[in-house]
Amino acid sequence: MEDLRSTTVSDDPVQRRDLILIERARSGDLDAFNDLVVLYQDSLFALVVRMVPDRDQASDCVQEAFFSAYRNLGSFRGGSVKSWLNRICVNAAMDTQRARKRRPVQPYPEYEDESWQPPAGVESDPERIAVHAERSRAIATALTNITDDQRTAIVLYDIEGYDYGEIAEMTGVSLGTVKSRIHRGRLALRDILSERMELFRG
Repeated sequence: MEDLRSTTVSDDPVQRRDLILIERARSGDLDAFNDLVVLYQDSLFALVVRMVPDRDQASDCVQEAFFSAYRNLGSFRGGSVKSWLNRICVNAAMDTQRARKRRPVQPYPEYEDESWQPPAGVESDPERIAVHAERSRAIATALTNITDDQRTAIVLYDIEGYDYGEIAEMTGVSLGTVKSRIHRGRLALRDILSERMELFRG
């Protein structure tokens, strides 16, 4: 079996750890793969739920992505394990977008729960916390009102930090199409949020 550590030069201890776990999983060590699940399930859910706002469907996407990753361990050829898992999750989310029935869903239900409070952090000013929550709610709602393709491109570029080339590879479209989706998506978001711009000033 190919030694992944010998094919990937990295001084990143996280990447070395992940490659060791992948190698062990490919050798039949289920506990090693479960370690990867524990390490990345939260970040993968955070990625997918922005693309598939229904939280139950997003959770199913992540679960299916891990199943797919386990079935296709042999296809991993080195590099970033996190990026590899992200690509699988993006594909699962896109499949869900295509298959999703045309029915209204309530994204981010915690915003509708008056008892919900934002996580505790450095910022303790109640007014600023309220503004931050309102911004998050406005953006989350706006994202559900642009096309799936635009939302996927914007989430990957503006939130996850992938470059155009990486997004093109993940989504199976040309570089020009990625740029167009991001541009059109941003314009659509600006129009949707035009009456709420006071939230984003100051």
